Amino acid sequence: MNEEAIGFIDSGVGGLTVVKEALKQLPNERIIYLGDTARCPYGPRPVEQIIEFTWEMTSFLMKKNIKMLVIACNTATAAALDRIKSSLAIPVVGVILPGVRASLKRTENNRIGVIGTVGTVNSHSYSKGILTKAPKTFVTELACPKFVPIVESSEYNSPLAKMVVAETLKSLKREKIDTLILGCTHYPLLRPLIQNYMGSQVTLVDSGAETVGEVSMLLDYFNIAAQASEKMKEHEFYTTASPKMFDDIALDWLPLKKIAAKKVTL
Repeated sequence: MNEEAIGFIDSGVGGLTVVKEALKQLPNERIIYLGDTARCPYGPRPVEQIIEFTWEMTSFLMKKNIKMLVIACNTATAAALDRIKSSLAIPVVGVILPGVRASLKRTENNRIGVIGTVGTVNSHSYSKGILTKAPKTFVTELACPKFVPIVESSEYNSPLAKMVVAETLKSLKREKIDTLILGCTHYPLLRPLIQNYMGSQVTLVDSGAETVGEVSMLLDYFNIAAQASEKMKEHEFYTTASPKMFDDIALDWLPLKKIAAKKVTL
């Protein structure tokens, strides 16, 4: 089982930000990724539909005999993590609690901001997680529905992206936060723009990147970590939309020379 792959699912390309960190921290592991770009974004969808879509992605990857599942999507984590975790025999990891823990570790003035999709923000998963651990913390949440479409259309380096980031985050400037959770795995692709607008005094927490540390710990705990090998790992990438657009973004973001995503229908 140690040599089986770790599965990653996301509503689109955002989960690649988690994969990037996994490639760095877990170079011995093989990765199978599925992005449901055809039905992205998940944020505005009803909870039951998000759960249905997440199960469809999970079922696809379970047929690949994965040894661990990473729900690399905040919206899907908020809606479906508990159900999927209780139903599968393999470890299942979401991206919210690692972000919660990291934000509490890094804040100095106990004022934390959270940005995410409408679905994630409406679930209040981050604020509940933070306030359960540190009840006196000030938490402000902001939905950023325009961010995911910008990333999915590969415009995250454009002047339009800069304008949308500034307009969307304007209200956060008044909250005197010192820590901001990027509560959507798409958002790290906008990180330079977000950091520039919020200022160097605000620490950004990438919930997806923080999740890889938990994945590493669970691989050791369950004794399923892959062993070092000179053989090149053959990662697999799947998308429900255009493989070319997926490949373009993935090659721009990941330290890989080849992606060759395949289109699937769920």
